[in-house]
Amino acid sequence: MNKYNINIEDLKDYLGFGVAGNFANHLGEAGEADEFSVIKTEEKDAPKGLFPFYLPNDESYLGQFPICTKEINHNGIEQLQVEAEVGLICDFVYENDKLVDLKPRYFGAFNDCSNRVQDGKKLSTKKNWGMGSKGIAHEFIEIDDFTEKGILNKFHIASFIRRDGMVYEYGAVSAVNSYSYFFNQLKDWMIDKFNTQEEIGPLEGLPPLIKNMNKHKGLLIAAGATAYSDFGKHNFLEKGDEIFIYVYNAHFHSFEDIVQDMAGSDVLLSQCSKLHQIVK
Repeated sequence: MNKYNINIEDLKDYLGFGVAGNFANHLGEAGEADEFSVIKTEEKDAPKGLFPFYLPNDESYLGQFPICTKEINHNGIEQLQVEAEVGLICDFVYENDKLVDLKPRYFGAFNDCSNRVQDGKKLSTKKNWGMGSKGIAHEFIEIDDFTEKGILNKFHIASFIRRDGMVYEYGAVSAVNSYSYFFNQLKDWMIDKFNTQEEIGPLEGLPPLIKNMNKHKGLLIAAGATAYSDFGKHNFLEKGDEIFIYVYNAHFHSFEDIVQDMAGSDVLLSQCSKLHQIVK
């Protein structure tokens, strides 16, 4: 299994998009179900759509580079929540004003941190308030095969908050293969959405946002946030909180390994992408 060291400077030339509603119950827990009720999907459990969280050189707030490996910028926002996700670093093929192919190359722990204040605007307005709006692990893992046959199918997502010396589970521990859409189904769905998604409700139309795609290195995709633990549902981020997100091979590492790592024990997490951030 090959690791990939994240280069933040490189990511400044990647388009950043997230998948909305790719885990059962997440939109309801996030208080966003009503906003998305206007969007009808072909299948009951299909994701609702894609939203931008970073567009390099854009003149709007989305042009601010939001990704950090060490900190989340609280920015005085009263209702910030961790969104523990699998991040996918992808190559693409864009020809004749269409996205032809997406090629996920690396995966790892990602925090699509979100502002829950309901302002009636686009979902993207809750996703980028400048540097430190998002979190990415120092190390990602090379994708051997983006299908159920590949190593990614063995991975789980876990997230925690350490507050005042106490550790709390923040998100429900979730298998990657419990995403509503993943692997080729997600890939095909994303290609279609990038080419066809129109502006509706909390979502932007996407074709205009990718028209200059060939000027950029790649795509960073946040594949969707897990459901919350009881603590996660009722506790927003505070300054001084420590955030831990693990995307780990559950066939190789136990949940106890993860807990011991947070406690500072000498655990070798060789098949894991770990994100550790402090809220400042």
